[in-house]
Amino acid sequence: MRNFIYAANWKLNKTPKDAELFFQGFLGQLPKSGLGASASGGKKQIVFFVPALTLSASMEAKRRSADSTFELGLQNAFWEAKGAFTGENSSTVAKQMGADWLLVGHSERRSLFGETDADTAKKVAAAFQAALTPMLCVGESLAERESGKTIEVVRRQLHVVLRDEAIKAKIISGNAFVIAYEPVWAIGTGKVATPEQASEVHQAIRGILTSELGEKSAQAISILYGGSVKADNAKAIAAMPDIDGFLVGGASLEPSSFAALF
Repeated sequence: MRNFIYAANWKLNKTPKDAELFFQGFLGQLPKSGLGASASGGKKQIVFFVPALTLSASMEAKRRSADSTFELGLQNAFWEAKGAFTGENSSTVAKQMGADWLLVGHSERRSLFGETDADTAKKVAAAFQAALTPMLCVGESLAERESGKTIEVVRRQLHVVLRDEAIKAKIISGNAFVIAYEPVWAIGTGKVATPEQASEVHQAIRGILTSELGEKSAQAISILYGGSVKADNAKAIAAMPDIDGFLVGGASLEPSSFAALF
């Protein structure tokens, strides 16, 4: 049974005050009867990846809410818990502040900040060490898709992480681990992979996970789609095999547009 996850990535948006106002509006738009179960029999989850300086305000909004069904995470953290690393964030501190998740390897981290596949492996390991759930982003550029390298790229990105024996042991022993497939060419561009294109890659990812981790562990991992997800395309994408949720950017910044996905 896999969970269906609605994950919001606010990127570098929203002040602490903005977050407070967002959650006031958003919680009032959730279905009164709850989100229900996922198609595979798991539960439905809502996760917000917020800017580090907005985490405290988001946690306070969660504490004050009578409906605290959402969870919180950081968009990035360093692989060391502490030390002489000016400007970095710590997974350990994030956990102590109340976060439950860590987003790892988003395409913007890779392209703008030079984050490598090896870096993502160290960050996934640090998330597990801090008892955070890592959500690992994988995906190809437009040039890689057009040259037929999509599966090759996501296989490489996954393999570097999963060949770490400590990470593999954590996943096989039942620690939560989530994948977000984000075709880079569809992020913030308005372009969207067709439901069939998305499902094809998701099924390939499931196959890679099976070969690396075994059938049981692979079937327990939720694989999210990220790339210009909106209310008008979410239903068709969610209906496809091996798509277990969304990683949402722009449409998560307004309570109404994000709630419209549910």
